[in-house]
Amino acid sequence: MAFSDLKQQYKASLKSMDTEEHIDLAFYRPLGFAWAILFAKLGISPNVVTIASIFLGVGGGILLYFGASPYLWLNYLGIFLIIWANTYDSADGQLARLTQQYSRIGRILDGVSGDFWFIAIYIAIVMREIDFGDNLIGNYFGQHQWAIWALAVAAGLCHAKQAAMADYYRQFHLYFLKGKDGSELDSTTQLTETYNTLSWGKDFFKKFTLFFYRGYTASQERLTPRMQQLRAALHERYGEDGVAQDFRDRFRARSLPLMKYTNMLSFNTRIIAMFISVIIKMPWLYFVFELVVLNIMLVYMVIRHEHICSDMKKTI
Repeated sequence: MAFSDLKQQYKASLKSMDTEEHIDLAFYRPLGFAWAILFAKLGISPNVVTIASIFLGVGGGILLYFGASPYLWLNYLGIFLIIWANTYDSADGQLARLTQQYSRIGRILDGVSGDFWFIAIYIAIVMREIDFGDNLIGNYFGQHQWAIWALAVAAGLCHAKQAAMADYYRQFHLYFLKGKDGSELDSTTQLTETYNTLSWGKDFFKKFTLFFYRGYTASQERLTPRMQQLRAALHERYGEDGVAQDFRDRFRARSLPLMKYTNMLSFNTRIIAMFISVIIKMPWLYFVFELVVLNIMLVYMVIRHEHICSDMKKTI
């Protein structure tokens, strides 16, 4: 295959340059593309790649538990496995775009794969602090185990909300950039219609996953009332045929500066903070980072985006 063809395929494997992060473009996307080409030749589906990433990420998370010599090298192995898992997480989406193997089940599976990694990471960090804490704060967590568990649960709940909203804003941006077919933006109304057509007897797995995905989407909508008003106004004005290009261009221009926050709330920024906290033997700092820094970023992003939606609605 000619280099120009590979370059064209690589571009086609990306969602959009608007929503890509520098670290992803420099590292994860090229590696993900190489994996995607190999998996396509082997006939491996995107969902299989996603499942493989779950095993790698969970395995890497477990290895972060070890907090004392001579086993500290396992931390670095765990970091390597998590990075490897994320190359697969990149590859499954790139493979789906290259081979046109799209499905809502695949999107849901891709979304929860990272949840499995971080559940393993959170539990490993908690148990590490309880069993290996070797400083004043570590000793406190060892004597008051409820404190580290409470910190982890609070950080985990915030993490889930941060990632959900980052993905929602990214999909909304892609809707204006590429149209309905280029975005995975959903609504509870549409999901409920699909849900009601499924049978528990014949479509148990689809209905089961859609039940939770519908709740997930509803939680995103509850935090974005002005976005929902804008979506309703656009639907009333333009119907199902799509939004006028002029409006799409104006919204994209205002939404684009917020894409860096959606990226920072997704994976790379938080995982770098986690790696640093583990390496300096203060993993509890990662929970504090999520609760303080990333929550401030989330609140700022929601307020800014809601303001943009309110302004843009006035122009319809």
